[in-house]
Amino acid sequence: MLFFKELYEDAKNIKEKDPACRNILEAIILYPGFHILVFHRLAHFLYRHRLLFLARLISQIGRFFTGIEIHPGAKIGRRLFIDHGMGIVIGETATIGDDCTIYHNSTLGGTGKDKNKRHPDIGNNVMVGAGAKVLGPIQIGNNVKIGANSTVLKNIPDNVTVVRCNEIVKKH
Repeated sequence: MLFFKELYEDAKNIKEKDPACRNILEAIILYPGFHILVFHRLAHFLYRHRLLFLARLISQIGRFFTGIEIHPGAKIGRRLFIDHGMGIVIGETATIGDDCTIYHNSTLGGTGKDKNKRHPDIGNNVMVGAGAKVLGPIQIGNNVKIGANSTVLKNIPDNVTVVRCNEIVKKH
């Protein structure tokens, strides 16, 4: 039952955050950002139960249908809003907090240099702008806004906006 409750919460969140979405049913039927969360929640459940091949199969089917690639090992909080999700990549050891928004063509990935923990930890209420690349085992604080096409390679504290290679432009 928790599975369906969380999905309903995701759909309701889309309706609240996207002015183009007229109702929750529309979010459920028409939004790839919602569809990939269905695939991911199922794949993540299988991953946690060590059914790794089946988990990856489900995630790849989700990728085929949505253009959004989320590794089944990634940990995603509640009410993630993926807007115009085509091209998003989220790596295996990434974590995403609650109430985050990720725009198209963004990557939460690795640098290729790290072994165990390879991907970022994203706090709560974080916005990742279109085309942003957040790379490596770094920490992104709560209430952070990452500007479009930014590349983030270092830890970012709470309540800041980051643009152009970690330049902090303002504290909220």
